[in-house]
Amino acid sequence: MCAYVLVAEDDPKQAELVRRYLVREEHSVLVVADGRAAIDEVRRTRPDLLVLDVMMPKVDGMDVCRVLRREYDLPVLMVTARVGADDKLLGFDLGADDYLTKPYDPRELMARVRSLLRRAQRPTAPRIGDLVLDPIRHEVRVGERRVLCTPAEFRLLATLVAAPDQVFSRGQLVEQAFGLDGHITERTIDVHVRNLRKKIEADPREPEYLRTVYGIGYKITDGRRLGG
Repeated sequence: MCAYVLVAEDDPKQAELVRRYLVREEHSVLVVADGRAAIDEVRRTRPDLLVLDVMMPKVDGMDVCRVLRREYDLPVLMVTARVGADDKLLGFDLGADDYLTKPYDPRELMARVRSLLRRAQRPTAPRIGDLVLDPIRHEVRVGERRVLCTPAEFRLLATLVAAPDQVFSRGQLVEQAFGLDGHITERTIDVHVRNLRKKIEADPREPEYLRTVYGIGYKITDGRRLGG
């Protein structure tokens, strides 16, 4: 299951360790270093899971959990060096879904992450390599980079990603992505493709994802997997 995980951890070494393990399981990850940033990022991007350290600057993890639980039904895995039973009970009372004490085995952390994501049962975001579409948030990510797309660009990209490596003519893309919208023409498809390449490709002139099939149309593929 590919998910977008927000990690709130002020210890750079610990944050990087968690990030590496999450990326290894093909999750998209964003790391923030204080509680205020964690609240702001959850409100802005609505992650699938929050890995939350308790002892953080600006706003501690307990208060972060208290604030967010009033606003969102978000799975929260609380991580802390506090080992007292009262701290653990307080974390659960504030809305944490799971609680892990430091030091911990990263494999146990990942097992708990997988369990929380299964329980959340949110739809898996379509993915091609590092390109991820989230239909719930209407959001596109390339690796850890968030890409801002127009509604028309998102619909076109979603149509292509739903059928990896399938070649679509411009007419098929007009029909399947936009239906009876008379403002979208085959010429418009070319404009949207050009704009999408600027946003999702490292080099729009040598696209890895959004490929032209000359004489026919376009397809989406993981060009790096195919060796370019």
